[in-house]
Amino acid sequence: MKVKKIAVIGAGVSGLGAIKSCLEEGLEPTCFEKRNDIGGLWNYEDTPESGRPGMYKSLTSNTSKEMTAFSDYPIPDHYPNYMHNSKLMEYLRMYTRHFGLLKHIQFQTNVCSVRKRPDFSTSGQWDVVVETDRVQKTYIFDGVMVCSGHYTEKYLPLQDFAGIEKFQGRYLHSWEYKHSESFVGKRVVVIGIGNSGADVAGEISRVAEQVFLSTRRGAWIWNRVWDHGNPMDATLFTRYNRAVQKLYPTFLLNRHIENKLNARFNHANYGLLPEHRILDHQTVLNDDLPNHIITGRVQIKPNVKEFTQASAIFEDGTEESIDVVVFATGYTLSFPFLGDDSTILDSQHSLFKLVFPPRLEKPTLAFIGIIQPAGAIIPTSELQSRWVVRVFTGLKSLPSQSEMMAEIKRRKRSKAKDSVKSPKDTRRVQYIDYMDEIASELGVKPNLLSLLLSDAKLAKEIFWGPCTSYQYRLQGPGKWPGARAAILTQRERILKPLRTRGLKHLGASFSHLFWVKSICVVFFLLVSVLATYMLLSSH
Repeated sequence: MKVKKIAVIGAGVSGLGAIKSCLEEGLEPTCFEKRNDIGGLWNYEDTPESGRPGMYKSLTSNTSKEMTAFSDYPIPDHYPNYMHNSKLMEYLRMYTRHFGLLKHIQFQTNVCSVRKRPDFSTSGQWDVVVETDRVQKTYIFDGVMVCSGHYTEKYLPLQDFAGIEKFQGRYLHSWEYKHSESFVGKRVVVIGIGNSGADVAGEISRVAEQVFLSTRRGAWIWNRVWDHGNPMDATLFTRYNRAVQKLYPTFLLNRHIENKLNARFNHANYGLLPEHRILDHQTVLNDDLPNHIITGRVQIKPNVKEFTQASAIFEDGTEESIDVVVFATGYTLSFPFLGDDSTILDSQHSLFKLVFPPRLEKPTLAFIGIIQPAGAIIPTSELQSRWVVRVFTGLKSLPSQSEMMAEIKRRKRSKAKDSVKSPKDTRRVQYIDYMDEIASELGVKPNLLSLLLSDAKLAKEIFWGPCTSYQYRLQGPGKWPGARAAILTQRERILKPLRTRGLKHLGASFSHLFWVKSICVVFFLLVSVLATYMLLSSH
């Protein structure tokens, strides 16, 4: 049988996982990458070109290493739990070398167009035009995996800010921000309080005369270090916690999480309290913002109403002299190489499981990693790729177009009901739920009941411990013999980079504290259930 050829667009974290997934299923991938190196967003450049990802030099991962790792290649145990971009690049290079991915990547190659072939309705093939050194070449591919990310096309809504054309200072998008050197002694307003806005405002505030962080909505602020000093996501993203959350009414969950975050610092007192509940909109992860606010380096302000030649007037009527404006206003999805074919991507970005265009006659094009998971992107995009290549090979099939459209509408209705209206929120997914959803399509979702009977130790760690990607290599397509050991040693890898002092009498470990807490919670739950049963029986 002829080997199917697959085009992978982009050699960032999603693209690398896509190449590896193709090779696992005996496909022949060719990856086209604009730059001369792998890594995408995580590969720092002082002067990135337009249409490429841009990041600041200090960028550190918001997800801890055990939650971030590819499913069959754990991050070295001595690496820090939250990695600087340079450390994450080291890991990506190791992954690329280990699985021999480099020979499948064509660097400094721009994808100009991706178009259906004339016989697409029967062949499902694509004409892909690329350009290298100003020379264009056309390839024919049996499938296309779009892994170009969503941090390339900056969103700069100048039309929403009256007077910006009169402003005589400097303004830029956070995509252009690299480091704080040019902001020494300046008065700066940062517009937007996403992760980038909070990071940039905090970093600039160390050298600027004053920083104002302007936000329309406010935000709930998480921090990387959670109870007992453990990584936040490794502590909270467990199957046990998710099971409990599903039993609780949403308003109680909101109240519990908000109280927890307000115990660290009162969001109302710090000018950050949003009108929306915490589960209704994307949150912000930042360790330093409250410290910058309490020391006066950063002042929280409402939305900018108007700019003058040398100042910003805010919606509360206050006016501040300003030298520089940083727009941390996010990005828009952009796939110029696809043209305006609405069967591939319509204006609503309608995708089955946020991966497959539902209106294509043949399911031979997929979008990888354009979601906004409440967790790490590497495991989610990798799992998407593993599913996609099984569909490309014909080993898995998709529902009918009408069934896929119905599922898309259900998802959108659910998001509209539960979320603040925002383009990003349509692509926001709950980490464990989405991983399990895709894993079920692929046939790799762990069977807890079966594991409990055959391997109780592993089943307990899967249920109580961090929901790491190794869980999705225990069975089914792509099964990895090292998955069990990776799961049972994940807590050791979390602690290894922290215990560098060599104390003789270490305190309670991540594992001990976790188990004590868990046993207490189970005990109180059992008591509550028993009390409820007795109360009902008495009536």
